[in-house]
Amino acid sequence: MAFSISRPLFRREARLQLSLVLCARHRPILSCSSVASSSHFSSLVRSARTQNLKQSSSFLSVRFASSKMGADENLLKVLRSEIECIQEFKDPRELDVPEGFPFEILDNPGDNTITLKREFAGENIQIIVYMNPDVEEDEEEDDEDDDADQENASKPSISLHVTIDKGEEVPILEFVCNLNSDELEIENMKNPDDSGCQGTYEGPEFSDLDESLQKALHHYLKVRGISDSLYGFLSEYMMKKDEREYQTWLKNIEEFVRK
Repeated sequence: MAFSISRPLFRREARLQLSLVLCARHRPILSCSSVASSSHFSSLVRSARTQNLKQSSSFLSVRFASSKMGADENLLKVLRSEIECIQEFKDPRELDVPEGFPFEILDNPGDNTITLKREFAGENIQIIVYMNPDVEEDEEEDDEDDDADQENASKPSISLHVTIDKGEEVPILEFVCNLNSDELEIENMKNPDDSGCQGTYEGPEFSDLDESLQKALHHYLKVRGISDSLYGFLSEYMMKKDEREYQTWLKNIEEFVRK
């Protein structure tokens, strides 16, 4: 008995085989060229990212540089304004040393102190002078204080470190004093035999000394030219020095920022 295949079924099988062949022919093959193309694309992506990072970094650098320049220019402007203000209100008059002033003045630029020196009857006297940072404030005593008292209370005080040296093998006598417009106050004095060792007797507080001894010590300093009469000249001198040092300090900062 012979079998026959109907034409429609034969055609369907033929089309199926043809489809399989075509699929096999056109199936994508991962060739070396395609791999190379993919690698090249990744390289381009990495390059683009690197370029973007460089551009971002460059942008930030420019931004920070611009901020720095703006801050520097602002600081220079303020410094220049402050310097000009000092110069505008500066007293152009030179301060003359009073006639009969017994001390040599040693004033080194950059120091916040000056040194007074003199010889007196075989003694070498040296005084380190510095302005107290705070304006002296008297305690409130009475609301009826006159204008003169208020003016004196607002004036700055000056500190003096006095050393009196009589030469070799003789101890040095030292005084710590506070000088204001009214008086010279002896705050402390150092024992000439004080070797600096711990436990050395330093003597009582000056204010606890007998009044007659306090007066004798004040007179001891006065005959050596150390008294409240120094205040007028020294206070003006120290204020002018402070003004000069402040202006120099500002100019040094200005010069640094400009570099």
